[in-house]
Amino acid sequence: MDPTLFAFLLGLGSAVTLAGANTFVKAAKDILGGRAVMAFTSAILALPGVFIAPLPNQQTWMILALSLPAHWLYQTALVRALSRGDLSLVFPVMRGSAPLLTAAAAALVLGEHLSPLAISGLIIGSLATVVFALPEKGFTGSRQVRNSALLWAIATGAGVAIYNVIDAQGVRAGPSQWSFIVWLFVLDWIGVNAIAYLTRGRKTFLAAARAALWPGIGAGICTLFSFSMALYGFSIAPVAYISALRETAVVFAAVMGWRFLKEGFGMRRTFAAGALASGLALLQFG
Repeated sequence: MDPTLFAFLLGLGSAVTLAGANTFVKAAKDILGGRAVMAFTSAILALPGVFIAPLPNQQTWMILALSLPAHWLYQTALVRALSRGDLSLVFPVMRGSAPLLTAAAAALVLGEHLSPLAISGLIIGSLATVVFALPEKGFTGSRQVRNSALLWAIATGAGVAIYNVIDAQGVRAGPSQWSFIVWLFVLDWIGVNAIAYLTRGRKTFLAAARAALWPGIGAGICTLFSFSMALYGFSIAPVAYISALRETAVVFAAVMGWRFLKEGFGMRRTFAAGALASGLALLQFG
């Protein structure tokens, strides 16, 4: 298969499963409990890979030591954002800010540069996702809670940009892409589960995990596929390209939020989805 087409399919597949993972977590009601179960499920599913993939080399271990705290900080911001706002509100903002931040970081750290046409598409796509976050007509909820959700969503987007750049170096530095991918999943559960255990206490933590068990397992399966496809894509295509394709998850998440969580969609978000698709088409052609 043509490498460009393969990278495109990886990015798109990662977007669909990313939206699915976050829909499952939001459906769990207890966001922290859902994330904890999700991370543990992904670790269990990835564990057999430890015996198949080559062991990480010294450089890969060093990058993992940077990547894991970045993922834990991202997860903290994500839990706070989803706990304060609808999926269709915070998800587009957190994912829409990520491609611009990732492209800037990749240019500075990895020396990757996009053409002017691709940059135009990136900007259009990112701005379109922000439209999802504009206040709904006749909004009567707490603006303080809404603004807090948006701030945490932006912090989540920054976390995505940070771990994208670190992880791109990880999949390129090891003896195999899977060396980094497998060990990242096997170790990633520690942070969010430790936070849940320490902040909730043993009994409350176990009760929350049981309540979020099935949505968390569904999210864990989705996130394993989503991030594996994204990380593999980083090894064969520019980071900004894969990151931007992955951010089409905002469209899928909006549809899933409307269909499964009974959240609004409307003409404005339909228009924003079309603008996002156009921006990503420019990115691809650029």
